[in-house]
Parts: sequence; C-alpha cells; structure tokens
Amino acid sequence: MSAISKTNVAVFVSGSGTNLQAIIDSGIESANIAVVVCNTPGAMAIERAKKHRIPVEIVNSKDFKSREKFERHIVAKIDKYDIGLVVLAGFMRILTPYFINRFRNRIINIHPSLLPSFPGINSVRQALDYGVKQTGCTVHFVGEEVDAGPIILQVAVAVAEEDTENTLLEKVHAQEHSILPEAIRLFCEGKLTLRGKKVLVSS
Repeated sequence: MSAISKTNVAVFVSGSGTNLQAIIDSGIESANIAVVVCNTPGAMAIERAKKHRIPVEIVNSKDFKSREKFERHIVAKIDKYDIGLVVLAGFMRILTPYFINRFRNRIINIHPSLLPSFPGINSVRQALDYGVKQTGCTVHFVGEEVDAGPIILQVAVAVAEEDTENTLLEKVHAQEHSILPEAIRLFCEGKLTLRGKKVLVSS
C-alpha cells in the first residue's frame, strides 16, 4: 500500500494560535505543517508550534515600511518549504495582490461569521448588534476583496438572548476548530474544485 501524499502547509498566525492547535491536534494525514509564520513576536502560537517541533518564521510586520515588502520577506523565508497551501489561522493582516497572486487559489482563511454577512473585524460584535438569531464561521479562499473569496465550508451557530460577545465568540471558535482542519483535509486530498465563485466539494 503506497504512502499518502502530503501537501506542505504554511499556517499564518498572529495571536494565541488556538486554530493552529486544532489543526495540529486533527492529525490530517494528507497535510504536513511545514512552517508556522507569525507576525507578532512573543505570541502564544509560537510556543505551540515549538512544542510540536514545527519550524517557525517570525516576521514582525512593524519592521517593514509597506505591506508588500513585509510579504516579500515572508515569501523569501518560506520558499524553501515548498508550500502547497497557505492557511490564515487568525492572521491579522490584509494580504496584498502580490502575495495573493503568488499563491493564487492556495490560500484559505477562517472567518467568524456566515459570510457574506459581517466581513472585516469585530464580526461577532456586529452579529450581536444586528440582532441575528444565527451566526457562525466560514472557511473561504482568499482573493483581493477582504472576506469575499469563494466559500469552502460554513457552520451555523445559534445566538442566545443571553449571549455576550465573549460567550458567542467561544461558541464560534469551537466550530472554527472543526471546520478549518476539515477544509485543509479536503484541499490536500484534491476534493475542492473552483467554478467561478463556487467551490464544489467531492466526497
């Protein structure tokens, strides 16, 4: 029986790295976490990666005068890892066309709302302020428009009357930790097909 072919994955993080931990814990057979990229020195995500002996590239965004220079430095760092998929797992930077074109249709992001509702920052607060009865999370391909790329997977989360931003965010995060590894698995197994704005998922 032949060994499963693995896709080298770069996980981009900025903070605590709970989604990174979920990816690690999922043990996706078709994915190899080749490198973790962090733009925030001292972030907890760095320690999570080191604990599992995953290479880490720390590139402080504050050290660069432009977003593109920052991204070019990252690309120079990760080129040696032969990356097939970039996963934005709580990466708090907007990517430029340079980076998006460099990894076209090979960048996915997790967002804490049911896109196209509540894109951008503070999505959970937006959902509460709007009074929706359901919100959720979305994994999507990354394009030039923020949080507007083709949708891969979504999970709905019920909003209770007593929910605060913290309690609702906790419920949304629990679902993120499930669908992000699943989306990675589907990509690495070649089960995602782009048809314009739609993503077809094969079994």
